[in-house]
Amino acid sequence: METTSTTAQAERNKAAMRRVYAEAFDQGRTEVLDELFAPDAVNHTAPPGHRDGIAPLHALVAMLRTAFPDGRTEIEDMAADGDTVVMRNWYAGTHLGPFLGHAPTGRAFRFRQIHWMRFGADGRIAEHWGVRDDVAHLQQLGIIA
Repeated sequence: METTSTTAQAERNKAAMRRVYAEAFDQGRTEVLDELFAPDAVNHTAPPGHRDGIAPLHALVAMLRTAFPDGRTEIEDMAADGDTVVMRNWYAGTHLGPFLGHAPTGRAFRFRQIHWMRFGADGRIAEHWGVRDDVAHLQQLGIIA
C-alpha cells in the first residue's frame, strides 16, 4: 500500500520529468537541467564520453533545438514507482537545421520514445535510460531509406 509520502514523491518525480521535456527539450530552457539533474547524473543511452554529468545534456538540447526548433514532446503515459519514473511519448517536429551532418530537409517527423529516470534522495535525476525509434525518425527525414 502506498503511503502519502511515497505518493507525494512519485508525483514530484513525475512533475520533474515532465519539466525536463516541456521546458528544456521543447523550449530550450537549459537552466532547468541544472536544477533537475544531479551534477553527476548518468545518461546510460548516450554514447561513451557523453554519459556523465549535465554538460552533455546541455549540448544535446542545443543540437536538437537547432535541428528541430519546433520539436515537441507529446506525453502518452507515465508511471512512477519509488525513485523511478517511466514515460512513453512521441517526439515530433520539423527538420529545419543541421542534424548529424545532414542539411535541413524541411520534413516533418513523429516517432515514439520511452524514457526511464531514477531520482536520487535529493529529488534530482541521477540516471536516465531511453529507447527511441531512431530508424523511423531518420526515414521520415529522408536520411535513410
